[in-house]
Parts: sequence; C-alpha cells; structure tokens
Amino acid sequence: MRKKTRQIKVGDVLIGGDAPVSIQSMCNTFTHDVEATVAQIKELEAAGCEIIRVTVPDVRAAEALPEIRKQIKIPLVADIHFDHKLAIMSAPHVDKLRINPGNIGSKEKVQEVVDACKKYGIPIRIGVNAGSLEKDLVEKYGRSSEAMIESGMRHIKILEELDFYDIAISLKASTVNETLDVYEKISEKIDYPLHVGVTEAGTAFAGTIKSSIGIGALLAKGIGDTIRVSLTDNPVEEIKVGIEILKALNLREGRTMISCPTCGRTEIDLIGLAKEVEIKTAHIKKPITIAVMGCVVNGPGEASHADYGVAGGKGCGLLFKNGETVKKVDEKEIVPELLKMLEEDGI
Repeated sequence: MRKKTRQIKVGDVLIGGDAPVSIQSMCNTFTHDVEATVAQIKELEAAGCEIIRVTVPDVRAAEALPEIRKQIKIPLVADIHFDHKLAIMSAPHVDKLRINPGNIGSKEKVQEVVDACKKYGIPIRIGVNAGSLEKDLVEKYGRSSEAMIESGMRHIKILEELDFYDIAISLKASTVNETLDVYEKISEKIDYPLHVGVTEAGTAFAGTIKSSIGIGALLAKGIGDTIRVSLTDNPVEEIKVGIEILKALNLREGRTMISCPTCGRTEIDLIGLAKEVEIKTAHIKKPITIAVMGCVVNGPGEASHADYGVAGGKGCGLLFKNGETVKKVDEKEIVPELLKMLEEDGI
C-alpha cells in the first residue's frame, strides 16, 4: 500500500497524496541556450516526461527561463546552488525551485527565497545528495544514511520555521542499498512527498539496472511520489526506463511486452522481431500486453494471457489474440500483419 503523503502542486502536476507517481528528468543543455534547451524539453515531453529541471548557475541562465517556459508544456524547475539571488530571480518564471535552504547563507537570505516562493505559489524541493553533505555531518556520521537524514531534517526545519510547508524532498545515494535504507527511514519521519532516485547510477545499461532495483523496490513498498532515473546518456532514455518501471509495478498504463529468451528450437530472428515490435508499438498508450514468442508450437499457450501476440517458426509466424490463433503468415509479414490487427481493433 502506498504511503499517503501531503500533496504539492508543480505547475499542473500534483505530487503526493493520491496523485499518480510522476516522471522527471533534467536537461543537459546549457540553459542560456534557449533553442537547444527547448528542443530537448520537447523531445522529453514527447517521450513522456512530466516535469523538467534545468540548471541555473548564473544570471544568463536565469534570464533564459521566461522564454523557455513560454515554449514548453510541462512544468519547469530551476536547480539552484548557493546563490539566493538566482533563486529569487528564477521564482517568477518556474513551477518549482530545487534548492537547499541551509546552503544559501543567512536566515534573511532564506526568508527572501521563501517570500518569493509564497508570492508566486511555487514549492521547494530539498535535494540531499550523499556526495555533498555538510562537513560536520560527514565528520559525525561519515557519508551514511544517518548523515543524509539529519541533513534533510535540518533543511526542512529551516523552511518550517519560516512557515513554509510546500516542500518535497529527495535523499539520493549512488548505491542501491543506501538508497533503500535512507528512503525507508525518512519516510517514517516525515509526510512530505518524496522524490526518489539512485543518483549517478551510471551508463544506460548499468544505470537502468541500479535504478530499476532501487526505485522499483521503494515503489513496491509504497514509498515515492515522483521519480527520476539518472543515466549518463540522452535524458530521453531516463524517461523510457522510468515509464517501464512504473508499468512493471502497475503504476502506469500502456503497452507492455513479453517475449521468450530464445532457445535451440528457435528458427526465426526472434531478437530482431522482438525489437521491431517493441519499437513500432512504443506509441501505444492503451494497457495491452503484446507477446513475441519464438516457437509456433508452445508460443500461443505460453503467452495465452497476452492480448495480442506472434509466434515465429521457420519462415512463418502465427498471429494470435487473447490466446486464440488468428492466422498464419509469412515471416516477412509478421510485424505488418500484427500492426494491421492492432489498427483494426482501434489500438
């Protein structure tokens, strides 16, 4: 059962409460390059990104925010480190700030940021990272879950003392075990919505595995309100992985696929066939299951719970629907006939 957290609003996306788990990413463009940043955001929008974050390291980046926001549809988040003036400058033109209040100086500076957020009705995400903890906490605990939690609670307390509660928080580590430990512990202490992810997870292959285990395990326990898969790759790949994690846990509807791993009975290019079906049905939003099997004898039975499917044999293939064989076709016609059947059924 999913833990009930308080709800915040980021643009038109709700986070926490009964809202669906949302998917985020971050641009890797220079924010002051409006054309490149908008182009990447639109690509991410098309892939299914629901909240996008951009870095704001300087005034040029902050000045680009109004034009970026004007040209995109999804909520925009400004990522700020240390400089409260950049946060204040960004606030009117974004839907959320990502800033750690304890890192921007005096209480008066934090008050200015809070006042700006209140004025424009935007929340703050506190982002604790195991790699950039306060020196005194590292000396006290080492780079541990305890240090991350105390850091997060410090930042929360600063905002609460300024009567600001429109908060989300993340506590990210680069290892799965530490990620699970810190989120499980913090979820017992607070009811603010949690942004979940394994930071610096790695390249597309290794990072997908680490993120799927870490994020998936937390979501399966009901922990997490919004996610980001952090990959050293095109951020579009982060969205693809995030969507599949949510679909695997029945937290997101859409086309899912099952396919057999091939064996010595396989007499068709099953790997190529499965990849082609995956690509050409990726746009489907309806909650259907498509099976791609490598054996015309056992395939339909093994995938009888699928809505649609194909089973390949030597030079041919069977198409089936709801476990029942529909027709036999030549190998080269398998994918075209499957797509035709889906189209005829309004999929």
